[in-house]
Amino acid sequence: MGMMNLFRRNVGKSHNNETRSASGTGYTSAIIAARGAYIAGSSNCAELTATVQTAVGLWESGLSLADVDGTDLIDRASLAITARALALRGEAVFLIGERLTPAIDWDLATRDGVPRAYRLTVPEIGGGRSVTALAGEVLHFRIGSDAATPWAGSSPLKRSTLSADLLEQIEGGLRDVFRDAPLGSQIVPVPEGSADDMESLRTSFRGNRGAALVIEGVAQATAAGMNPNIGKSPDQLSPDLSRTLANSLLIEAKGAILSAYGVLPGWFNATTTGPLVREAQRHLAQWVLQPIAMQMAEEASRKLGGRVLIDVVRPAQAFDAGGKARALSTMVQALAQAKEAGIEGAALQDALSFIDWAD
Repeated sequence: MGMMNLFRRNVGKSHNNETRSASGTGYTSAIIAARGAYIAGSSNCAELTATVQTAVGLWESGLSLADVDGTDLIDRASLAITARALALRGEAVFLIGERLTPAIDWDLATRDGVPRAYRLTVPEIGGGRSVTALAGEVLHFRIGSDAATPWAGSSPLKRSTLSADLLEQIEGGLRDVFRDAPLGSQIVPVPEGSADDMESLRTSFRGNRGAALVIEGVAQATAAGMNPNIGKSPDQLSPDLSRTLANSLLIEAKGAILSAYGVLPGWFNATTTGPLVREAQRHLAQWVLQPIAMQMAEEASRKLGGRVLIDVVRPAQAFDAGGKARALSTMVQALAQAKEAGIEGAALQDALSFIDWAD
C-alpha cells in the first residue's frame, strides 16, 4: 500500500479532474510536444534523415559489440535497444525480471531528485500493460541529464535542436524541389502558325517531368517585348540550385549533426583514407560510447547486486594495435631490467604508478 500511495490520485473532491504527471518524459507529454510542434509549423523530423540514422546505427552497432561482465541479463539485444533509445530519446528503461523487459512509457516518483518508484508501460502485441515497480526493480539509463531534471535524459538531437531543424529544412526543401519543380521543362520558341497547328504542337510534347512544357510562338514573344529570332535557344525552367548554396549548407548541417553524436564528419568525406577512419572509430568508441557504457555499468551494479563491467573499446578494436604492441614490448623490457636491478615489491609498484601502469 505504501508504494501505491506514491501514485495515488486525489480522491474525495467534488470534481473528477484527472491529475497528470509533470515529469515531462512520458508518452502523453511526447504527443503534446509533437502536436505543439505541428501547430507551430515545425515537424522536428531530423531523425528521419539518413544522417541521423547513420549516427544512431553506429551507436547501436558499437554498443551491442560491448563485452559485459558480471551479469547475464544485459544481452546484445538489450544493448542495441538501449543504444537506439539513448540516441533518439536520451534514456532507456528496463524492468528487471527473468530478463530485461524494455518499457515504452514510464512515470516516476522521486525523492531528492532520485527515482523511488516507477509506473511502466510494458509492450505487448495487443497493447501495452501497466506495471508498478520500485526503483531497485528498474534499470534506468540516461544521458544528457540536466540539473533541473536529473531523473530524465536528453538526446543529442534535443540538445542541438537548431542544427537538427536546419538539416530537416534543407533536406525537406530539396525534396520539395525535386518533387514539385518543373525539372527539365523548357520554353521552346517556334515559328508562328495557325491556332490549330499551334495547339496540336503544344499537345504533342510529353515528358515525365516536363509538367510545364510551353510552346511559344514568335508573335507572342515579340508582343511580350522579348524580340526573339527563330533560332533562339530554349529557355530552361529548371531552378538553379547552385545559387542557393544548398550543397555546402547540406554538408555543414550533416557535419553538425554527426558531431553532436560524436561521429567525426571527416569519416564520411569522399577523400577519407584508412587512418582517418580508424581514428574516427576510436573517437566514437573511446570518447562517446565507453563513457555511456560506464554509466550503464554503474546503474546495473547498483540494481543487480554485483559489480558489472561494460567494455566497448576492446571488442571494437578501437585502439592502436601497433602502438600497444610496442608499449607491451617496452614494458616487458622495463620489468626485466627492474628485476635485474633488484627493484621489486613496493618500489616497483611506486614506479609503475608514476607512469600510470598501476592498474
